[in-house]
Amino acid sequence: MKPMPAIRLARPADAQALAACVSAAFSHYIERMGGQVPGPMRADFAALIEAARAWVAQDGECIVGALVLEPGYKDGFYVDTVAVLPSHQGTGLGRALLQFAEDEARRCGHSSICLATNAKMTENQRFYPHIGYVETGRRTEDGYDRVFYRKSLAL
Repeated sequence: MKPMPAIRLARPADAQALAACVSAAFSHYIERMGGQVPGPMRADFAALIEAARAWVAQDGECIVGALVLEPGYKDGFYVDTVAVLPSHQGTGLGRALLQFAEDEARRCGHSSICLATNAKMTENQRFYPHIGYVETGRRTEDGYDRVFYRKSLAL
C-alpha cells in the first residue's frame, strides 16, 4: 500500500499547481451549479500562500491535495477549502487533510472546527456527517447557497 502524501505549508512556487488541483477537484460542479464557478476556484492562491493559510499534499513532485484554513473566521477555526485531485479521490486523502485541519485547530486552542459546502455538492453533505460534522445552518453567502457544519474537538 502506497503511503499517504505528505502535507506541508504551501510555498510561493506551489501557487499554479495549487490552483490546478483545486480546479480539477471542483470543475465538475460548474454544470451542476448552473454555470456558477465554485468559490474555491476563484481564490487568490498566491495571497493565501503569502498569508500562510494554504497547505498542500504532495506525492513525489505532484501536488495532489489542497487545504485552505482560516483560523480567525467569525465562527472559529474554519476550513475554507479541501480539494483532492480526481486521480487521488477515494484514497483517504480528503479525510487526512481534514484530520490535519482538526489537528491545526486543536494546536491553535480551538474546541471546534467549521466548514461549509455548496448546497449542490450533495456528496459532501453525506460525507461530513459521516466523520462527525453536524449541520448548523443553511444560507446564501457571497452568492452561493451553502450548508454549514461544525465539529467539536477534544482538546
